[in-house]
Amino acid sequence: MLYAKRVAWAAVALLGLSVTPLAVSSVFAAGAPTPIVPAPLPPAGNVEAGAEKAAVCSACHGMNGNSTNPEWPSLAGQNAAYTREQLLLFRAGHRNDPVMYPMAIGLTDEDIADLSAYFAAQTPAGLEADPSHWQNGARLYHHGDSSRDIPACQACHGPVGRGNPGAAFPALQAQHAVYTIKQLTSYADGQRYVDLTGKATQSRNGHMMTTIAKRLTATDIRDLATYMQGLR
Repeated sequence: MLYAKRVAWAAVALLGLSVTPLAVSSVFAAGAPTPIVPAPLPPAGNVEAGAEKAAVCSACHGMNGNSTNPEWPSLAGQNAAYTREQLLLFRAGHRNDPVMYPMAIGLTDEDIADLSAYFAAQTPAGLEADPSHWQNGARLYHHGDSSRDIPACQACHGPVGRGNPGAAFPALQAQHAVYTIKQLTSYADGQRYVDLTGKATQSRNGHMMTTIAKRLTATDIRDLATYMQGLR
């Protein structure tokens, strides 16, 4: 947790953002579920092997990881560390999903490494931002809202949404707004990470998003989602 705090503050300092100490520190709320930290990384995955294994994934996530269904996430350009963590959580039943759990349960560590490497090597493509809503989303994404202790999204996810592989912060660029709205709402409701029994679990960094999402209004979530959809 101390490392994650240092990462968040380093990003804020580097980007020159105007965010109060409480905005970063308070996202590490006391009593949050203990993060489930994946085991040490296996050898780097093989992109070519991942391409073959990803054939079945394309049914939902699209060719080259660019989903055409806004309900399902695009995986193209997602950093390998984040994809690996999520697949491990799905496989272990720590993140319950009726589609992904049965898909992930049969994957080996090597499969997960290869798939993660393959999707990270793909180029994201998607829809543009809704011109009616993106301005407020841009403001929140790049500057946050200190009056509500909401840090800037770019502090962790980068100026153009490419994420931070070292800290396993996910890439957000070109992600479907419909999917992002659903995920941010799930974070706010405490439902993004629950196991097969319905018990609250957590990813390495998910507790931060659960806290931040609760401070966002439905309008904020819509505006952020449409803005991130247009990021490249």
